[in-house]
Amino acid sequence: MFGICNLAIVPVRAEASDRSEQVSQLLFGEHFKILEIQPKWVQIEIAFDSYIGWIDRKQYQTITEEQYNYLNSSTNVLSADLIEYISNTNSNLIPIPLGSSLAFLENEEINVEKFSYEGMKICGVKEKSALVKTAFMYMNAPYLWGGKSPFGIDCSGFTQMVYKLNGFHLFRDASQQANQGEPLSFIEESEPGDLAFFDNDEGKIIHVGILMENNYIIHASGKVRIDRLDHLGVYNAELNRHTHKLRVIKKIV
Repeated sequence: MFGICNLAIVPVRAEASDRSEQVSQLLFGEHFKILEIQPKWVQIEIAFDSYIGWIDRKQYQTITEEQYNYLNSSTNVLSADLIEYISNTNSNLIPIPLGSSLAFLENEEINVEKFSYEGMKICGVKEKSALVKTAFMYMNAPYLWGGKSPFGIDCSGFTQMVYKLNGFHLFRDASQQANQGEPLSFIEESEPGDLAFFDNDEGKIIHVGILMENNYIIHASGKVRIDRLDHLGVYNAELNRHTHKLRVIKKIV
């Protein structure tokens, strides 16, 4: 079985419980494969990044395998406003966040609620220089574990969504993203839009951010913010100390 998110934002949880941690989110229009069905929960695999988690059975619309394959082969059309409203024929309005998926709107068999959208859209692959510009759209978004929207976002959700809006594919977690791209030997080799990864004392990748010009980095830490980056890691001028230890810089694009 297969499904599509027909609500603004749906939490994806580690276990089948409202008390379980949110590990990711479904944004409006994202589609997925259903792996297991329980009375109140379904386990899903998100099509975009193969991420697996649990969602409430009341928070999605069922689609067929043919419709799922249609969406997989469709151009990824995304909403490009921080927040915009989508409406149906009953004039019901749903506020949807930046990066919501809109490709299904053109398919009447999937768009059974007859949603229509008149806001800004974005699709296709953009220049690498657009990555930092897109990142600024999330500036000051509060940190939220598992979040993917301007109303709450985590470090890897931030990098994934910025890249997605520019037509590039990143996995969901920082540790997964660290396996993508080409490693650089020095900060001086990097370009704006490259990714910097940071580890803990055990060597596990726990954080990621997007490089800017002049050794600055934009990343989600408390909120989406800009800090200095040097060979040791992220330097937070407000705290007057390094907050994240640099592990590797990767060129994805």
